[in-house]
Amino acid sequence: MAVTDVECCEEHHVHIQVTNKAKRKMPDEDELYDLAELFKVFGDSTRIKILFALFEEEMCVCDIADTLNMTQSAISHQLRILKQSKLVGNRREGKSVIYFLADDHVRTIIDQGLNHIEE
Repeated sequence: MAVTDVECCEEHHVHIQVTNKAKRKMPDEDELYDLAELFKVFGDSTRIKILFALFEEEMCVCDIADTLNMTQSAISHQLRILKQSKLVGNRREGKSVIYFLADDHVRTIIDQGLNHIEE
């Protein structure tokens, strides 16, 4: 990403009504921290690929690994992070562990991100 100059005000004047409104709407520090941690999870392209793979259908680890041409170990590591972040869920079926998107919010976050970069 290229560094660009950011334009600033020519004189310092705080618009109190605007800043007060922003301060009132600001989530507390714990929520902001949790949100930042969630967005960090989306910062890995392998995890994004896994989420995309799960868009259409639930999959076992073997299927995800084959789809992404990666080892089961590498996929399992990323799935653990996605599960800890409550982005995917899983269930056991016999000897297989099936993974799925935790809820529709996950798809919405990815879709909104795509819309943003395609603008």
